[in-house]
Amino acid sequence: MRVRNGLDASVFMCFSHLRWNFVFQRPHHIFSRIEKEATVYFLEEPIYDGDAAAPRIDVTTPLEHVTVVTPVLPQGASTGLALEAQRLILSDLLARHAGAPIVFWYYTPMALLFSAHHPCDLCVYDCMDELRAFRGASEQLEPLEDALLRRADVVFTGGRSLFEAKRRLHPNVHLFPSSVDAGHFAAARPGAAGGPLADPPDQRAIPRPRVGFFGVLDERLDTDLVADLARRRADLQFVMLGPVAKIDPADLPQADNIHWLGIKRYADLPAYMAHWDAGFMPFARNDATRFISPTKTPEFLAAGLPVVSTPIRDVVSPYGDENLVAIAATAEAFAAALDRVLAEPRAVRQARADAFLAGLSWDRTWAEMRRRLLSVQPLTDAADGFLETPVGSPAVPIGS
Repeated sequence: MRVRNGLDASVFMCFSHLRWNFVFQRPHHIFSRIEKEATVYFLEEPIYDGDAAAPRIDVTTPLEHVTVVTPVLPQGASTGLALEAQRLILSDLLARHAGAPIVFWYYTPMALLFSAHHPCDLCVYDCMDELRAFRGASEQLEPLEDALLRRADVVFTGGRSLFEAKRRLHPNVHLFPSSVDAGHFAAARPGAAGGPLADPPDQRAIPRPRVGFFGVLDERLDTDLVADLARRRADLQFVMLGPVAKIDPADLPQADNIHWLGIKRYADLPAYMAHWDAGFMPFARNDATRFISPTKTPEFLAAGLPVVSTPIRDVVSPYGDENLVAIAATAEAFAAALDRVLAEPRAVRQARADAFLAGLSWDRTWAEMRRRLLSVQPLTDAADGFLETPVGSPAVPIGS
């Protein structure tokens, strides 16, 4: 059975390295649209809880047809136990939906370790990051991605750099760069419908002008650049929103004009941005940022903010080339670029940004993805191309 005549009876199993209750990113945008016509299970990686005496499953329903399933394991539980728990969960969910068209949608190849032995009607690899380049990446990622590329019916990529890297590895690869919910972020603009948004309490006392960033604070952030900018421009206040991951919070630069305000809800971002004077994207240039296509780029523009970024390839083209984002490679150049964008009238740049953003929306992205799903021609027969024994998978029999 293939998914061909619509998605109404389909069940999507999304295997994600990102948690639903984290920063609102590509998976959330896509699956909040898929769930309007299909059943979605969002299968998270295990959580290890020192207070858990035995394994359990946490289940939440953030949207009507999205069920988030999270294994919770005792601290120190073995990899074998984690994989067994995930295999059992997946087997149980599939048994509940026997006879329905099943779509496996992978954000992480690591999920093959517990899912590869199950057939599905359609296999999607939505490659939003080059996970192998991230700090602490498993050595298994490379062979598992090779296996996933053999299994996948269709591959989507989250940016042009990723597209160029993957298009040689699979015959059915499609570019779907970061899109934007323009209406959501347009609420930050002066004169937006509904009136001005109140300055959030934890930001209210910060002087102006403010330059803001939002996103995960990890090895992709150039902390030295942030520190240098703060020293060079004591007249500017740098507001940083987002959770700290994979780096020591003690390593974040501290200064009177750097403000680490923590993670915020997606719904609250426009209120913060409404009271910023510019956005900045101080990304490091390293292996982890080589293939990124930051979703925040069009979100800043939709909010009506001028933006300065380090020369990340998928920001330089198209945003730098179209003169929508100022590009600066050094702290000195970055400070000068901030001066320029803060001084220039917003109207001309905003008109260009709006014209560009008219071609970007998550609704449009999902509509085109959906079309690709419904037109997929099988690369293999239903029983072919699946791993009998996933690469690197420990032998843990179910129920042992």
